[in-house]
Formats: sequence, structure tokens, C-alpha cells
Amino acid sequence: MSYQVPYDELTMVDLLSKDEVRAEEVELPTVYTGDEFAEDDLDYQQDGTSGSFTQEVQIPDVVRNFIQHFYRNVSERNVWDLHAIYENGWNKLTEKFYPKSSWPEPEAVATLVNDDPVFLILYKELYYRHIYSKLTPSIDDRIHSYSNYCDLFNYILNSSTEPSDLELPNQWLWDIIDEFIYQFQSFCVYRSKVKTKNEIEIELLKERPDVWNVHNVLNVLYSLIQKSRINEQLLVSKNGGDMMEAAGEFGSRPLYRLLGYFSIIGLVRVHCLLGDYVLALKTLENVELNKKGLFARVTACHVTTYYYVGFAYMMMRRYSDAIKAFAHILLFVSRTKQYHTRSYQFEAISKKSEQMYALLTMCVALSPQRIDENVHTSMREKYGDQSLKLQKGEEGIATFEELFNFACPKFISPVPPNYEVAVNASHEPTRHQQKVFMAEVRTQLLVPTIRSFLKLYTTLGADKLAAFLEVDVEEVRTELLVFKHKTRQRRYESGSVLEGDFGPTTDLDFYLKQDLIYIAESKQGRRVGDWFIRHINKFEDIVANMERR
Repeated sequence: MSYQVPYDELTMVDLLSKDEVRAEEVELPTVYTGDEFAEDDLDYQQDGTSGSFTQEVQIPDVVRNFIQHFYRNVSERNVWDLHAIYENGWNKLTEKFYPKSSWPEPEAVATLVNDDPVFLILYKELYYRHIYSKLTPSIDDRIHSYSNYCDLFNYILNSSTEPSDLELPNQWLWDIIDEFIYQFQSFCVYRSKVKTKNEIEIELLKERPDVWNVHNVLNVLYSLIQKSRINEQLLVSKNGGDMMEAAGEFGSRPLYRLLGYFSIIGLVRVHCLLGDYVLALKTLENVELNKKGLFARVTACHVTTYYYVGFAYMMMRRYSDAIKAFAHILLFVSRTKQYHTRSYQFEAISKKSEQMYALLTMCVALSPQRIDENVHTSMREKYGDQSLKLQKGEEGIATFEELFNFACPKFISPVPPNYEVAVNASHEPTRHQQKVFMAEVRTQLLVPTIRSFLKLYTTLGADKLAAFLEVDVEEVRTELLVFKHKTRQRRYESGSVLEGDFGPTTDLDFYLKQDLIYIAESKQGRRVGDWFIRHINKFEDIVANMERR
């Protein structure tokens, strides 16, 4: 395997052009195997400590049997049993034997699985993911993990004659894409902390600019999408036609179809991390969010999709669409919470939900509107105090910054830093995005205050409003124009998530005639049906609990 196209000659046009990047020709860089890149080998001991690796490494019998059982089911393509092994067996043994140490080295496992190359690639994917999750990965771990992903995707993508017969559970396929992007994000943050690096690490980073290069990551995701023909399948699903013809030989296999689909969601995430929100939403042009798509098969994928779509909408000043996205997924999570508690991803989903409640609080403050009662109640319980502060003009600036820093994704810089300057620049991309968001917030600081005054009157003199706001009349005219502008947004109705029609997002309208403001407010009736349904459900829960006792 050789890397034919130098990373620095690739452009976004190369990546996006179907003529230039074809799935069957994708080639990822091989990893240098010199001594200075040798892995820091770890020797498993029963007490969880580490030492030098030896062939006599002791693997507990339970783990040994589990690995052999795992290997047997991968070889037999037994997806049903693999699902239980992946979601339950692996995590239970991790908690019991390896909570603070790595799993047995792949070299030690190889003898148990007849040196099967495909299984060892899959084992390494889990092995390095565990290191990222429970331990602190070294630079060698990061390089070797990247090398393993190269091997995995080359195995899947470079089967030019016929598709691979490998079958994996849906959850694992999503986790492969999700972890691939997470490790790319983690590496970008890691390399930007130049101040904490020693000379050896800096030399390694300089010599290996191909490792976790943004072009290679995008290349993989676009190649999976093209190989699976998932966009063509989604178009046929939406408009009608022959699905088998659209899918082709590769796309008809679950492995390729799901990896291609999850790569679309992965691209949304990557583009958001790079700050390109328009391209992030454009990536979803063939995905219908208002219908139950493939993303709903895996809860973590479902949550991730709506988080990044909602965040992209918020940064594009489409607060109404952002509110709709956040409210939809938060309601789904709250209704299915009892199922998530049994999942190994419960903590990740809970954290993402907390972040979305914070984002929802900011969006509602910037564009007040009615949301689901259950979601509104939870939001008030979690961020009631912050919500009040956000309405107080200049006083709310610090609260906006605090919530944004907590809830935003960890933005990354796609280019390596200047290794000659010993500074930590890992927070610079986030600071830049925060600056962009706060500039928008500052332009509409007086909008909530003006709205609160206008709701009290049907007609109001501009001079009187100026006295309330303690500004002059000319500034009031300017702020009223700002109010008009900020309460008109593009709103999604149908079609692509990027599309939408401009319209008012508030129930308050007014016009200015000379120095007199005429106000019209359309009040929505209270949804009493939701109130009764909610209380009926509460009473049913109370009765069910009493009957159990």
C-alpha cells in the first residue's frame, strides 16, 4: 500500500469532485515502521499495572475464552451474537479486568485467533478506543491507531472486484465512524499544544504530517459515501425508482450502506468542527430529518445528528429551526430514558442532552417561542437562573459566553501549528467561533427589552420608548429596525435542511408612522390538551406504582 498523492497537493475541490476522488481508487498513507515509532509495549498483569511486553503475557481464562468466542462469531458473520458481545461482553470484561489498564496487546491475541488479519484490525480498533476512553494515549498510540484505521478502510474500500462479506452490528459501524472522527479531533487538539511537547514529540509531528491529516479524513468519509452510493439510494427512496440499481453491488450490502450513511452524519460533524455550517447542512441534502431515517437505528447517531444540525442552525442565526431540532431530540431522549440507562453510552447521551438544553436556553432567549411543555419544564429546572440573566442586556453577556463554552463542540484547526513557537493554541478555534456568535448576540441585546415594552401597549410614542430605554429617539429608530431584522429568519418547511423561507418568528408585529409605534400582537391559545395528557400520564404512573406495592 502506497500513498500516491502528497497530502499537501490535495484541495477541497479534489475531495469534492467525483471525477478526482473515486472510492475504488482511494489509497491511504502507510505508517512508518522504524524503531523510533515502536510502540510502548504494555504487559498485562492481574493487578492492572504495566511493564515490558513478553510473549508470556498472562491473559485471564475468561478473557481468553471471550476473545476466541468473539473471533468465532466474526468469522461466521454471526451479527446477532456479535451485537451482544460488542455491547455487553466487551464492556463487562473491561470493567472487571481493565478499568485502568489496556486490553492485551494485539500481538498476544494474534496466537488465539490464528493471526486472522481482519479480526486483528477489528480488535485493534477496540483496543485503541479503550486507551482513548480510559487511559491517556501516547503519540505512538495515536499513530498506530491511525495506521489501523487506514488498514480497516483500505480493506473495505479497496475491494474493487467484489464487496467484502464482513458483517458487523449497526452500533459498532456507527462507533467506528464516530471514534474515527473523535480521534482526529483529539489529535488536532493534541498537536496544537506545542508548549507541553518535548523535542522528540515535536520531531515526530514534523516528520509525520500525514497522520490524521484533514484531507485524509475527509477522503475516507467521501469515499465511503461514493462506494456505497448512499446518496443515490436516498434520492431513489425520496423520489421513487429501482433501489437495487441505485445501490449497486456494494451499496446493497449492509456494511457499505450503513458506513456510507453514517459517513454523511460524520461529515456534518467534521464540517461543524471546522466552522463550515453551510457545507455541514448541505451534506444532509438527501437526508429527510422529518422522516424516520437510518440515523434513528442507533440512538447515539440520532442524538449526534440533531445536535450538530441544531448547532449549525444556531450559528447561521436560524434560531427557530435550531429550537425545533433541539426540542425534538430532547423530547425523544426524555421519553426513551429508561432504555438508555442500560446502554454503555448512557453517560455520553446524558452529557450531549445537557449541552443541548444549554443551547436551547440561548436560542429561546434570542428568539422567544413556544416549545413542548415537558422540554420547557426540564429546561427551566436546569437553566432557569441563566435564562433570566440572558434577558438582562449587557449583564447577560457573561452568561451567554459561559453557556456557549459549555455546550459548543470542541472546534479544531485543520492545519498544524507552528512548532517553532512554544504556545498552546488548542482553544483558539473555539475562541474564534465564540467571538462570531457573541458579535451576533451583541447586536440584539436590546431586542428582549424592547419586546417587553411593546407587549404592554397597542400604540407607543418613540420618545416615550426612548425614555424607557434611556437612549435618544434616533437610536430607538435604529433599534426598532434591528428588532425587525432579527425577528425575521429563514425557516425550514420541507426539502433540504438548508432550504427555507424568510418570515417572522415572533407573535409581535409593529410599524412606525412618524414618531408613533403601532403594535399588533397575535396571541396563541393555550394548548390545554398537552396539559391534560401530561397529568393523565402522571396519574397512571401513580396508580401503577400503588398497584405494585
